[in-house]
Amino acid sequence: MTPAKVALVGADGCKAGWIAVRRNPGIAPSVDVFPTFAALLATIPDDAIVAVDMPIGLPELSQKGGRGPEALVRPLLGPRQSSVFSIPSRAALYAETCDFTTIEAWYAAHRSASEVARTTSDPPRGVSIQAFGIFSKIREIDTLLIARPDLRRRVFESHPEVAFCRLNGDQAMSLPKKIKGAVNPAGMAERRALLCRHGYDMDFLDRPPPRGAAADDFLDAAAMALIAGRIASGEAKPFPDPPLADGFGIPVAIWA
Repeated sequence: MTPAKVALVGADGCKAGWIAVRRNPGIAPSVDVFPTFAALLATIPDDAIVAVDMPIGLPELSQKGGRGPEALVRPLLGPRQSSVFSIPSRAALYAETCDFTTIEAWYAAHRSASEVARTTSDPPRGVSIQAFGIFSKIREIDTLLIARPDLRRRVFESHPEVAFCRLNGDQAMSLPKKIKGAVNPAGMAERRALLCRHGYDMDFLDRPPPRGAAADDFLDAAAMALIAGRIASGEAKPFPDPPLADGFGIPVAIWA
């Protein structure tokens, strides 16, 4: 496979579901939002390569530093390494799967998941609010990859800051994308400039993101699409190399 012959998709979770940047041979890139990951997959060819900013492959026992990929990529990122957080056990991920109608129920579910996480981790550790916020999206992909093993050859985990680092000649971005939860314009400009050096037009990157997605989600998905190209061409590197596998045989690696 080469990027010239297959559709390349970069995806990231967003408020409305999933934002995806698609790069097709000979066609300008496009960006759309989908309510579910399955809906995204239904719109792309069966041989498309997808790089997604979401953990893939879950541990039965969570260990210090994460599943393995996290510990390998953090040293690459310098001050950006806090963007890589550890994923708890599969049991913790599936401890609370209901839709939460109140903020009180959401926090109660977080406490419950943390209790399960502490009993399935060494040393015992709860769940961060940040990680708990994406549990439902991790489960979406996990459920699909369990049910459809064929997707494991097409859907790959990546990470935006690792992607930007690799695209930047293995130099981490010098500026944060966000400061205290708010978008940092200088950090966004630094990343847009890098993406343009890899083939994007600034007009595309400067457009408002689709409804239900944030500007940083858009740039992250654009970076993921470039990693999909690197995977298709054989240029991408998995961390670790070779990838690990979880209890279902799902590959465990961050690609960039």
